[in-house]
Amino acid sequence: MSYGNYGPPPGGYGGPPPPPGGYGAPPPGGYGAPPPPGGYGAPSYGGGFAAPGPRGAPPGADPQLWNWFSTVDTDRSGAITATELERALINGDWTPFDLDTVKLLMSIFDTDRSGTIGFNEFSGLWKYVKDWQNVFKHFDRDRSGTIDGGELREALGQFGYNLNPQLLDLVQKKYANQATGRGVPAPGISFDRFVRACVVVKQLSEAFQKLDTDRDGWIQINYDQFMHTVLSLP
Repeated sequence: MSYGNYGPPPGGYGGPPPPPGGYGAPPPGGYGAPPPPGGYGAPSYGGGFAAPGPRGAPPGADPQLWNWFSTVDTDRSGAITATELERALINGDWTPFDLDTVKLLMSIFDTDRSGTIGFNEFSGLWKYVKDWQNVFKHFDRDRSGTIDGGELREALGQFGYNLNPQLLDLVQKKYANQATGRGVPAPGISFDRFVRACVVVKQLSEAFQKLDTDRDGWIQINYDQFMHTVLSLP
């Protein structure tokens, strides 16, 4: 099995934004202006969390992050479930986040494997989404609110993943927006699906790299190794 031209990017944006445990370097530069401190205004460019209402933060907690956390924690349990996170995350066109993307975010940031996200874990998730907003805005060259095939190729290339045209076409078709009961979405890949596509490509590439011990772009594995590699991915 061969996977050409993988490896760390030679420069530019580096890897996708980092969750805990080192999933790559964040893009350089600032993170843009923070969301408004109150009200349920429009989501940030591309997507993210709907703006929270003001609530008193406990001592030592960042007030803005605590407002976000309290708004998402609708049952006031002190932890966020996948269902609560799904309700809180929206794309730039007001469509909710894809459930598989929500599950991916939960798998990355639920570091204690409790099935929920506490305030400290949420702080990392909030920054991660903000980082991705800036990455999405950078590569959405035509400001359509979605990522097309050319923009996807540029993004993955700058992350260091130079997929051949057939693989790029496969990724684009797999993560392109799908028609739902809310109406037909704009063509291309929405913010939530763009995040998932990039993270999945990165995780698959890293899984291959672990098996390609001599770094020649080829591996030979048996059925059990293949199944273990695939099933170990989120």
